[in-house]
Amino acid sequence: MPAKKDTPVKESKKPEAEADQDDATKAPSKSQVTAKAGKRSSKAIKEAEDKAAKLERKASDESPKPKAAVKPSRSKLERRSKNYRKSAKEIDPGKEYQIAEAINLSKKTSSVKFDATVEMHINLAVDPRQADQNIRDSLLLPKGVGKTVKVAVVSDNEAEAAKAGADISSNEEIFKMLDSGQTNFDILIATPSQMPKLGKYARILGPKGLMPNPKSGTVTADIAKAVNEAKTGKIEYRVDSYGIVHLGVGKVSFPEASLAENVDAVLSSIKQNKPNSIKGGYIKAVHLSTSMGPSIKVDLASIN
Repeated sequence: MPAKKDTPVKESKKPEAEADQDDATKAPSKSQVTAKAGKRSSKAIKEAEDKAAKLERKASDESPKPKAAVKPSRSKLERRSKNYRKSAKEIDPGKEYQIAEAINLSKKTSSVKFDATVEMHINLAVDPRQADQNIRDSLLLPKGVGKTVKVAVVSDNEAEAAKAGADISSNEEIFKMLDSGQTNFDILIATPSQMPKLGKYARILGPKGLMPNPKSGTVTADIAKAVNEAKTGKIEYRVDSYGIVHLGVGKVSFPEASLAENVDAVLSSIKQNKPNSIKGGYIKAVHLSTSMGPSIKVDLASIN
């Protein structure tokens, strides 16, 4: 019998899809290949992923958010105390009052528990940077200022200053006080011979308006007269950098007639000091008020 020929055994072939899957599991893709170091290291890849996630979170945080409703700010009057608002209701902000009416209202609208000072604020059409327009003067109020004034005197004769009524008459005590930066007095009076000694204290006395000045009558040889005037109601005024004069003209406890006399005295002094270079209107506005009280606008026609 003829020998049977060996038939070749056909190899079974897997489907192409399964073959591809096996290849994928055996050989990682280019993106999955990692190195021991460099940009393709596992550590570098993880850092890059973390950075991308951080940037994504930041972008989401910076996305516009709806704005919260903003409460409208309160007016200046609404921020005042209850007593101030109650007093302010008695004043018409759009009205200008006669002097007598303004004085009467200032007494009525004082709501503090102490004897408040009646203040006067006079806005002048001057430029304080000009020497002739830097308004400054002193005057004796007919009815006084209504408060106890502490007077210090630097003079050649301490006994005479003490006899004249000075509260502090010792030169040594005053200089010691100034050396420590203290000014426990309201007015400082000096004789001309003592002024050079006060020069080094100008930085202490000047800003507080306590530096003796011949124009204000606080540099004088007549110590007795200066002390008497200081204690009976002599005041000094000067325009500020905005051309406004601020000063007290008495107390709420004063009779209206007494306050009116003091107001007239102040206005007369202001008018007498009008610079020749000012043409036309000189007094721009006048207001009366009390300590911590509302302001009252005065009709300029009533003071001219």
